[in-house]
Amino acid sequence: MAQKKIVLCDTNIIIELFKNEKHIINEIKIIGEKSLYISSITAAELFYGAINKTELRKIKKRLNKIVHIPINEDINEIFENLMFEYSLSNKISIPDAIIAATAIYYEIPLFTLNKKDFKFIDGIKLYEF
Repeated sequence: MAQKKIVLCDTNIIIELFKNEKHIINEIKIIGEKSLYISSITAAELFYGAINKTELRKIKKRLNKIVHIPINEDINEIFENLMFEYSLSNKISIPDAIIAATAIYYEIPLFTLNKKDFKFIDGIKLYEF
């Protein structure tokens, strides 16, 4: 996967995309829609945040256009190490640790609006915009 230019999107980026936030839409145009990927935990977070079945179906339909990266054994190992390393010192959340582990495993930049949630993690590359 690292051969193709791809960017892993944090959940907050997808939320802003769904809200038609111009700044995010412009940045996605620069990146290229086909280069956007999400972790399967991001899909789960978005489904969890749906307020009703209609919104849930809309989220599912929009997410079908984005490549989902599943959690594999290697990502899981990195995730567990991140939780061990940062759960007490930085209070990393489980979803953030899984997203970070995915970015680290594939050596791809993470596109997030919450850089403070990730900047302390060794080995993570954050997308600069």
